[in-house]
Amino acid sequence: MRFLSNVLATVTGLFVFFMILFFGLLLIGVLAGGDSEVVQVKGSSVIELDLSKINYDYAGKTNYKDFQFFEDQHDGLSDVIKAIEYAQTDTDIKGISIINNSSNLGIAQTKALRDALGKFKNSGKFVYSYADVYSQKDYYLNSVANTMYVNPIGEIDFKGLSTEIMFFKDFQEKSGLKMEVIRHGKYKSAVEPFLENQMSEANREQTMALLNSIWNSLLTDISVSRKVSETRLNEIATGLLARSPEMALKEKLIDKIAYEDVYHADIRKALKVDADKDYNKVSIEDYAEKIAVSTGDYSTKDKIAIIYAQGEILSGEGDVSFIGEGSMRRSLQEARKDKNVKAIVLRIDSPGGNALTSELIWREIELTKKEKPVVVSMGNLAASGGYYIACNAHKIYAESNTITGSIGVFGTLPNFTQAANKYGINTQQLKTHERANNYSPFVSLDDNTRAYYQESVEKIYSIFVNRVAKGRNMSFAQVDSIGQGRVWSGKDALRIGLVDKIGGMDDALKEAASLAKIKEYRTQDFPEYEKSFEDILAQFGLAQSKESLMKEELGEENYLILQRLKRLSQLKGVQAIMPYEIKIN
Repeated sequence: MRFLSNVLATVTGLFVFFMILFFGLLLIGVLAGGDSEVVQVKGSSVIELDLSKINYDYAGKTNYKDFQFFEDQHDGLSDVIKAIEYAQTDTDIKGISIINNSSNLGIAQTKALRDALGKFKNSGKFVYSYADVYSQKDYYLNSVANTMYVNPIGEIDFKGLSTEIMFFKDFQEKSGLKMEVIRHGKYKSAVEPFLENQMSEANREQTMALLNSIWNSLLTDISVSRKVSETRLNEIATGLLARSPEMALKEKLIDKIAYEDVYHADIRKALKVDADKDYNKVSIEDYAEKIAVSTGDYSTKDKIAIIYAQGEILSGEGDVSFIGEGSMRRSLQEARKDKNVKAIVLRIDSPGGNALTSELIWREIELTKKEKPVVVSMGNLAASGGYYIACNAHKIYAESNTITGSIGVFGTLPNFTQAANKYGINTQQLKTHERANNYSPFVSLDDNTRAYYQESVEKIYSIFVNRVAKGRNMSFAQVDSIGQGRVWSGKDALRIGLVDKIGGMDDALKEAASLAKIKEYRTQDFPEYEKSFEDILAQFGLAQSKESLMKEELGEENYLILQRLKRLSQLKGVQAIMPYEIKIN
């Protein structure tokens, strides 16, 4: 017996030892990774612009609460743009190469990156682009290049914009799984899929207006870069006149039909490198890291804080992928209290979300703007709750293709009464007072309960409209007439008074500096997110979530459909969120 207990004790001790050793080495690796050697850029180098891992404007700063470790990432779009701007005057960088680019960036983000590439090109350095297949969005980005190459058997997707919306009314009736909808706004179509089998005229009107506005802004840029009239570009899209490399070349949408080896040979010629030698390359991620850690200027005391609000608005701490009141309110408070911070730029890329969280962030901005200038810079979208947290800024900037507005609210309540009855499940309730019970998905929604939730939606809508009216110096009626949940492009939002100017982050920073009456300044990025040790485990695949496992099994597209259904069915409280999830093709 003693022998067995000794063996058990030994095994347990070894297990504990190896676990401590494993996590100790893991922690050392993480800490050491933060001090990794910065890449050395050789002379006559070319930046390779691979955007496959660039997803957000802001890569994030993270403070791990369980131990003293601070992580500062430099692979966000803002870092990429800063690196490209710096490269204009870097004598070691001669050009930028974009090969088979596949980007997850949104339209407004792509516009900001394209503008940065245009300035780089205008500095006298080259931008070359090669692809086996150009998707429409990637063609828009790459069309700024000096020279565009395509594979001899490649493709160019240039046919105009489209989107599709899935409807679930018949599915609800057949399955008995129903969503009860309470909304305000004839354009608030986030819940329309549960009510109809096709688009309403209001939804069709706003969607077509949005698509046309975005398409026209893309055409304007392409027309200038490729020296092809917008009229002809529309004819090319309508007739699919660039569907083959030869046709695209004829229409001047590309410059050369060639294989990738020819593309690299041409870069060698531009660099005056011998044909039998390779040319120097540096990845955009490595170059952005180098610029971020080696070019900071701390001699200037005055600062402008850039606070990034990206993703859906939810409750909690927040992360690079979603907005939480914890990190947002803390960031605004820190920037407000820092005497060296003279102004704040709030960068928003959000479809909206939780109305209460939006209100809490709005309140913090309201307190902040009383002490310092607050300027908003809108990215891909600043809709519904995303516009809620923007509307009281001193100035609002948007790109011409930014999706914004959507001033409206809704609520959804899952109801499974029909399905439950179908399978023999019956529910009874006992209560001391008429409305003592909480809403149950297994009891039909009665008129009194619907009226209660409708009252809540109407109240939030009224508050939302009043917030916008005050922030934009408009009347309630004016805001209501352009509200009702309707989305607008940045160009149209300027026309109706929802934004002040068309421009990007640089324009917003200049405005903030002007309002603060400062000329020399440096920027400081927020938020700093607070995380636990469990997040490190997940980062190394040691705590893989059920969502990531499902994504592997179902595939990306099927998983996104499932998530769309799940999000809509789990929304709690009144929502100020974009009227529908739009994916522009």
